[in-house]
Amino acid sequence: MHGRPRKPLKPEDAASIEKAAKLRTLQSQLLHNHHNQIYTKEALDLSSKLLESNPELYTAWNYRKLAVQHNLLSETDHDSIKSILDEELRIVEIALRRNFKSYGAWHHRKWVLSKGLSSLDHEFKLLDKFQKADARNFHAWNYRRFVASLKNVSEKEELDYTTDMINSNFSNYSAWHNRSVVLSHLLKQKTQGFLSKEKVLTEEYELVHQAIFTDPDDQSGWFYHFWLLEQTITPDAPVLLSSWPIHDSDLIVSLDGNLDGCMLSPCTSFSSDKGTFPLILYFNQTVEGVNSSTVDIKFMFSKNEDISWRPLSTNNSGKSQAWVTYLKFPDGKDHSLKACPVEVTVGHSQGIISSTGSNYSFPSRFAFTVSLQIDKDSEGGAGTEKIVWKDDSFHTDEALLEEVSPILSFDRLRIIKEHDPTASKWHIETITYEIALFRELLLEVNCKIGKLTLARLLMAHDAMMSYNTSFAYKKVNTEEVLELFSDLMKLDPSHSRYYKDEHSLILIEKVISQKKSFMSQCRYYRESTSSNFHNCLCLRLNNLSLSRIGSFEHLLWVRMLDLSYNELQSIEGLEALQLLSCLNLSNNKFRSLTALEPLGLLKSLKVLDISYNEIGLHSIDTTRYLCSSPLSHTIGNDFNIDGVEVADYWEAVLFFKRLELTQLDVVGNAVNDEKFRLLLVKLLPKLKWLDGEAVN
Repeated sequence: MHGRPRKPLKPEDAASIEKAAKLRTLQSQLLHNHHNQIYTKEALDLSSKLLESNPELYTAWNYRKLAVQHNLLSETDHDSIKSILDEELRIVEIALRRNFKSYGAWHHRKWVLSKGLSSLDHEFKLLDKFQKADARNFHAWNYRRFVASLKNVSEKEELDYTTDMINSNFSNYSAWHNRSVVLSHLLKQKTQGFLSKEKVLTEEYELVHQAIFTDPDDQSGWFYHFWLLEQTITPDAPVLLSSWPIHDSDLIVSLDGNLDGCMLSPCTSFSSDKGTFPLILYFNQTVEGVNSSTVDIKFMFSKNEDISWRPLSTNNSGKSQAWVTYLKFPDGKDHSLKACPVEVTVGHSQGIISSTGSNYSFPSRFAFTVSLQIDKDSEGGAGTEKIVWKDDSFHTDEALLEEVSPILSFDRLRIIKEHDPTASKWHIETITYEIALFRELLLEVNCKIGKLTLARLLMAHDAMMSYNTSFAYKKVNTEEVLELFSDLMKLDPSHSRYYKDEHSLILIEKVISQKKSFMSQCRYYRESTSSNFHNCLCLRLNNLSLSRIGSFEHLLWVRMLDLSYNELQSIEGLEALQLLSCLNLSNNKFRSLTALEPLGLLKSLKVLDISYNEIGLHSIDTTRYLCSSPLSHTIGNDFNIDGVEVADYWEAVLFFKRLELTQLDVVGNAVNDEKFRLLLVKLLPKLKWLDGEAVN
């Protein structure tokens, strides 16, 4: 090829070619036997030869399962049955000696052992051999848990085994991992000797310190320390962090669609043309089981059993940190300006469960009043005037900000303080000691994982102190944590995206953690051409180099949000902001419309700016593992447009048909062309403005 002379094969090349040819022949014969259900001794011997050479051939293992099941049907003698199963174990052992990380071989061995006729003692002896050959073979550790369960070996014995393995080799990551699995079960079941979580974790910290300080460059102990930290700081039970409407507020629901004036009190007003308003609950953990049985609502116009809750999540798992229901006033004007009390009790009966299996055990109650405002003379509605995202459209008004500052008080987010779990003295003392310990270590050894550990410890300390006292606690470690993540981005470029995300979350928390800094990001929108959004309070988090957003529990009241000129690729979690009406995501790094999927859950969203991103620039959507396709959806004949192949824009169809936008900006994206714009006009019948121009 390309003028190069063909080189003669080396002896080892010829041998490889011959071996490959034999494997192909054996594989063809096995497939023939498989398809024709031939389970003779000769056919089984052939599959044995193939698996001894190539243990990764799943079809061959499946064939042997079928063959064994077929042959067992004709056997009644116990010894004959055991002989067939022993032969399978022998074949698996030979295959594992060739490749002891073969998934198919280990799965087949589990299947044989589950028949209940094999020696479990032999399995432990075999495992000892494999773990001596490779102590970090996670296949062997998984299989050990399986065998130990079959033999009813106590988890305490298995924990002692991991101790022996760790003491012989601190670098045995699999032993550390197995220890975390076993210890989790022992603590959850409150086994004798493991009743005190504090005592157990203290001993574990002492053990892992030996590993880390013996060899700081080995990551095994560090990862176990991360797990211990998670056990230390994660509350055992889920907690309700915030709600909207907030406790003791007076909510006005406006039916005229005009937000002028009402937006001066962003936590106490809502505009709706249907007479409905959202009730949002935000928990500190992902939970399920939020329904009329676990949340009691007393509202004169709704029966509690008729109220339907839904999780604000895009994965359809039925679990979420944020849950919403919509309460409705009856039709008619008789209820205008009458204040109606609403009382909400959360967790009065069991059923709200976290993703870790913990029950909600801190019943909370909050109450507010709501009244309906009807203006029959109002014309138009929200979003009929164009929003201009220019700096000179946003203004600071100290008098107005002071007027709403009590409503934005962060202490109001603590729903029922007498039920708040507090960090124990042990928790705070433990984290404080760990911080001092790793500060000392980093003076001697400048390692990346040590800096990351210190950053996590400092974050945990601030979180505990603020929760244990009040939100007014000044998070004294914030600047140091930001500096640590900045250093890590430089020291470890291959993981810079992770460090950048963590840096962004801390930065947002810093901005909103104190009233002064938070209010500095709030501006009033005043555009002479807009009547519907005049004096609308906007939270401006633009130009902060954010790659991720969070702290949504403090932002449930936000109607207008500016996230432009950042580095966002995802808006996961934004779906909790059910009041959001205007959103600016321009000049970020969104690569596809599926990255914006949470917006489909925002019923109030009217104005969206996604201009100058990277939508359409990348042919492959990497924002999700299982991407939807036009083959799995019926787009419908109503979207057929002359000159537009709708199937070419199926992603846009699936995204935009869930929205009711009146204003959209998409200029500056690769996907934006004349056909795409025609499609948008068809998909969004309420659209008034597209890229700053009126839609006819």
